[in-house]
Amino acid sequence: MTSARWDCFDMTIEINETHDPSLQSWIESANDPATDFPLQNLPFGVFRRKQGVEPPRVGVAIGDRILDVARAHRYWDLGEAGAACDAPMLNPLMALGAPAWSEVRRALQSLLGTRGLMATAAREHADELLVPQDQAELRLPAQIGDYTDFYASVHHATNVGAMFRPDNPLLPNYKWVPIGYHGRASSIVVSGNPVRRPAGQRKAPDAAEPSFGPSRQLDYELELGAFVGPGNPLGESVPLADAESRIFGVCLVNDWSARDVQAWEYQPLGPFLAKNFATTIGPWVVTLEALAPFRAPVFRRAEGDPAPLPHLFDPSNETQGGLAVTLEVWLRSEAMRAAGTEAVRVSHGSFVDMYWTLAQMLAHHTSNGCNLRPGDLFASGTVSGATADSRGCLLELTRRGKEPLALPGGEQRGFLEDGDEVILAGWAERDGFRRVGLGRCAGRILPTGGAPQPGDGTPATSVRRVES
Repeated sequence: MTSARWDCFDMTIEINETHDPSLQSWIESANDPATDFPLQNLPFGVFRRKQGVEPPRVGVAIGDRILDVARAHRYWDLGEAGAACDAPMLNPLMALGAPAWSEVRRALQSLLGTRGLMATAAREHADELLVPQDQAELRLPAQIGDYTDFYASVHHATNVGAMFRPDNPLLPNYKWVPIGYHGRASSIVVSGNPVRRPAGQRKAPDAAEPSFGPSRQLDYELELGAFVGPGNPLGESVPLADAESRIFGVCLVNDWSARDVQAWEYQPLGPFLAKNFATTIGPWVVTLEALAPFRAPVFRRAEGDPAPLPHLFDPSNETQGGLAVTLEVWLRSEAMRAAGTEAVRVSHGSFVDMYWTLAQMLAHHTSNGCNLRPGDLFASGTVSGATADSRGCLLELTRRGKEPLALPGGEQRGFLEDGDEVILAGWAERDGFRRVGLGRCAGRILPTGGAPQPGDGTPATSVRRVES
């Protein structure tokens, strides 16, 4: 393939031989054009064998298999990054920085490709190095010290604002500052784990006083998350020109929301119990290098919108700060599951529609000297586009439940019911390159009360494409 490169902040992001679409793997499932995990992807995660006694291990997804990176490092020198993978979490690898991430990516491609002595030897050790994904328990990819959620979609902010402030949907600060709030890291769970419907205090518009009970307006939020790599010292900000070098990679995020609780409690200090009961993330972290072919210009601001302030502006961010990642939401009810009906797609959008980029979010997060650490997670906020079928939550799709969503079998949904399963999917594709996927991020709603039993960590895969 033709090599290309562009300068991106303080490092060079390269479209190079690792993105060559002709590269094949000796693992046949990785060569399927529809797979999320071809040789050109190699996302990182943490796993262990089901019913196994070994501790969690760092792995990379390749086709329908997982490569045990630490075990591979014992046979072949995968560099400092390979040694860092001999841990039950990705934090040590995340801390090393982009040069080390790129080095191990190249080494793993040599191991899993069809060319060279490393690949030949790896095939001989396949039973020891590889675990079928359906025989693995997927874990949280990192020890997440802090979690921040942003509100970076102007379409989402406008749609939601119009429901509460029809004459003034966007607050005055929205187009000046990436809005965010600090979430709860302790309630982040990996895909496949159920989510218990939260109870909370809510007040209906016609009620004289609030009441306490199970949320009646439980919602999902389709988001993209970013894991922090090398952090920054307390008191020192990260310039926008350096921000992407601090991002290890991205994953799918579902920031569950109790809308009735949120409406009552969010003023004057913002989200609290309506958001901190659970956040589900995908098990696979796709590196920014794997996504290099899918960079895009930033969202085109409307005529008259203010230009970003100096700490949020950089020419490279303007031309390559966006990510052309397609994102979808699928829904399957308890009745659909009982009838053997597959999940149906309810929304389809793109991350290029975000008003603020990941780099701007990180730069602004640290602009006051806030210190980020390896393994910290920040999410984009609901990803919504300009069209009705690209709205990334039920609050928008159903206009606060007033226009219910039709499901197979005659069911309707204004908000989520017990037994509903929400499945997020994401991928990037472009002519001349292999499709790169983010996998699945799934969670099923359980009734209020009691402690949910952990799931097996296996993302849902049964989906059927229909128009929302």
